Amino acid sequence: MTRLVLTRHGQSQWNLENRFTGWVDVDLTDRGIAQARRGGELLKEAGFKPGFACASRLKRAIRTLWIALEGVDRVWIPVEKTWLLNERHYGALTGLSKAETVAKHGQKLVNIWRRSYNTPPPALAPDDERHPRFDDRYADLDPTQLPGAESLALTLNRVKRYFNAALAPRLHAGENILVSAHGNSLRALVKMLFNLSEQEIVRIEIPTANPLMIELDGLKPVSVRYLDGARARPVPPIKQAA
Repeated sequence: MTRLVLTRHGQSQWNLENRFTGWVDVDLTDRGIAQARRGGELLKEAGFKPGFACASRLKRAIRTLWIALEGVDRVWIPVEKTWLLNERHYGALTGLSKAETVAKHGQKLVNIWRRSYNTPPPALAPDDERHPRFDDRYADLDPTQLPGAESLALTLNRVKRYFNAALAPRLHAGENILVSAHGNSLRALVKMLFNLSEQEIVRIEIPTANPLMIELDGLKPVSVRYLDGARARPVPPIKQAA
């Protein structure tokens, strides 16, 4: 079976501060580095040997990927960094703490922005200095492609583009792949792979730096597990064909 491993970056500084991070390029904490190192150890224990790896363009995911590849002694394999795997863009909420946001907008509205599938938070204006069109990481892109805010549905649209173009052909060819990304971009991949409903995916949480190993027959999941059972969330359900 082909193996696809999804790993969320280790704890970042803004995770620690409980802030909406999105596309802000926040680094890992010491704990996040230790989590990423443990993730690499788990991959080695599982005998995972990726032939290709990819990450977002954000350093917390890139650094987690580097550490994981060191753990399995595969730093030499091809690696791609793509904005299409970036975290969901939290728009005008970016940088605010969860408590500040609730105090300003109310718990009900914040819950909708955080947990609904289709409703994005308030968007950044195109001339806002926090807008990604002013970030050198995305200077090679058409600025009209870059979001001012995203829902999970919009995040899935771009993740799906990358999966279909870059990952699906490699998986069909039997190549093992390691993806290092973010809670919401990985949830988007999980929704696609496991054919989850909008109601099911909003209940899925991806823990930090706990690799989710998926064995595939073609592109169909046949088994799935978190490698660290002690910190595992419920795994996505595999739906049998009718």
